[in-house]
This record gives sequence, C-alpha cells and structure tokens, in this order.
Amino acid sequence: MTKAAADLKTEAPSVTALPVRVAANAPIEAHGIARNPGMKLDLGFLESMRNVNRSALERRVASLTKRRSIKADNQAAWLLRSISLMDLTTLNSNDTDERVRRLCAKAINPLRADIIEGLGLGDEKIRPAAVCVYHPFVATTAEAVKGTGIHVAAVSTSFPHGLAPLRTRIQEIEASVADGADEIDVVIPRGLVFGAKWQELYDEIVAFRAACGEAHLKVILGTGDLATLRNVMLASMVAMMAGADFVKTSTGKESVNATLPVGLAMVRSIRAYFEHTGYLIGFKPAGGISTAKASLDWLVLMKEELGRPWLEPELFRFGASSLLTDIERQLEHHLTGRYSANHRHAMA
Repeated sequence: MTKAAADLKTEAPSVTALPVRVAANAPIEAHGIARNPGMKLDLGFLESMRNVNRSALERRVASLTKRRSIKADNQAAWLLRSISLMDLTTLNSNDTDERVRRLCAKAINPLRADIIEGLGLGDEKIRPAAVCVYHPFVATTAEAVKGTGIHVAAVSTSFPHGLAPLRTRIQEIEASVADGADEIDVVIPRGLVFGAKWQELYDEIVAFRAACGEAHLKVILGTGDLATLRNVMLASMVAMMAGADFVKTSTGKESVNATLPVGLAMVRSIRAYFEHTGYLIGFKPAGGISTAKASLDWLVLMKEELGRPWLEPELFRFGASSLLTDIERQLEHHLTGRYSANHRHAMA
C-alpha cells in the first residue's frame, strides 16, 4: 500500500446530516456537506457489491420515466434546476481561448433577457455550476468567470483514455489546479477494471486526490468501455473508497455514454457507500445528454433513488455541451407556445 493510501485510514466516521435546501450555486460549505475522506480498500465490502441484476435495473428505469409526467410551470422550474446543475463543457480539438471566453459569457448569462422577464425571475441568478475545459484553457476560464460563483473544471490525467505515465497524469492535475481549476475530472485506465487490479486502481485515485488538494475530484469511469454493470458498480465503489468527491459516467468520447441503467447502478453504489460511511458522494452523468426531456429523466432518477439533496450542484451535475440550447428552446416554448430555431440561442 502506498503512503498516500495509508494516510486515508480513518476511524469510522459519524453520519453526515443531509444538507438543507439553499440557493443554486451557493458555496459548498453552505450545504454542510462533509468532504469524502475515503477509506482503506475493503475487498470484502467490494465483493458484496458484485451482484448486479441488469434486467431489474432496466425495469426500474423504465418505470421511473413513465410514471412521472412534469408539465407546464413545474416543467419550467425543473428545467431551470437543470441549468443550475450543468457543467457547461467544450472538449473539442478546435477549441480556442476566444471560443472558451464566449462559452463562459453564455454560462454567466445562460438565458435571453426576454425569457428571464417572461419567467419572472427578477434578480435570481440561474447559472451553470461549472465550465469544463481542457487544461490549456483553465486560466482563460478562471479569469472569465471570476467572481460569478461558477466553478472551473478541468479534464485531466490524459483525457479521454488515461494511458499516459502516472507521473505525467499527476503533473497535469497539479498544473490545472495551479492555473485556477477548483474541480478536476480524471479518467481511469479501463484495463485496471478488466484485470480486477483494484489495489492499483485505488492507489492511482488516491494519488489523484492528493494532487487535487482542495479542488474537488470527479472520477470518470468510461462506462461505455466497461462492458458490464458489475464492472461499473465495482469501479464506482473503488473510486469512492479512494476519496472521489463525484463519480462520473463517461468522457463523452465513448461509443456509448451516459445511460439510465448505468446511472442507476452508480447511484445505488453511492447509496451503499453513504450507508456504510455516512459520506455523501456526487454523481455526474455525461455524454449524449442533449435534450431537455433527457435532463428531466435524470432528475427524476436522482429524486426517486437518492432524494432531494441530490438535486443540488454540490451532489449532482450534467456534463453537457448542447443541452443548454434545448432547455432554452423549451422555456421559450413554455412562454410563447412556439419553438424557436437553435441559432436564436447562441452558444460558443
């Protein structure tokens, strides 16, 4: 066991009280959420999580999306919540500093003035929780969103495959934190999961957590590459044991990204970890979530499975690039009865 892993050995923590409801984008201390310190790798606990019933999860997901119908003003309110839970993301090969600045401007003012007025929001600030970029654009993003309450998230550790040498991946985290990132999205080498190399995976994530310092750690599993829900469940649990603040489905670069059955498996691992340790872990589905309807399905899943506390940005995020455009279109339809073209809702 590495020294970093040994340092995470702690006595059994007291149970953390569930956070109270506060305004979106409030600082994390306002929610009273104790940060996950991790725990020693417990292979016995891990073994107890191996049995995953895919057909039961799929039936549960199907029932969730059919039983809940959110309409009219309630739908508009839930869509505004979706905006506040969003990591507005650009991870393209043609990203530039100017494009990132435009995306940050959209994050600061995500809705057109006429929609804000029509919804009666007044001075209420509805903004994405974070802007997520590659490392070279972290400093640009930090400067652009300074003082707004929007977090700066960086994808690190040889995103999207995680196959660079460990020291290189750790240095990338350290560089992003130094440039102003307060959230780090790391990717795991999927081969460690296939080989059941849990100690090696655990030690790597512990090292990532140490490199993050005060920045929060989101661990991307690359679920589309993991083949089975059992692998998803076990990888989620190892990440949380190693100190992850969030577990995240996908890089958005896999052939299959966030799906509701995968999400259900991951949120149940979060619930099991909470029951075992008393610590609340966040969840971030990412990749392929591009419609307002899809965002509502995910919110229903979180509300039904984990409860109201997981509808706050400190415990739930969407990784999204085009979702905001469709939400804005749906909100305009709510006000006018007409759908507008995408180009009327400028992004980056």
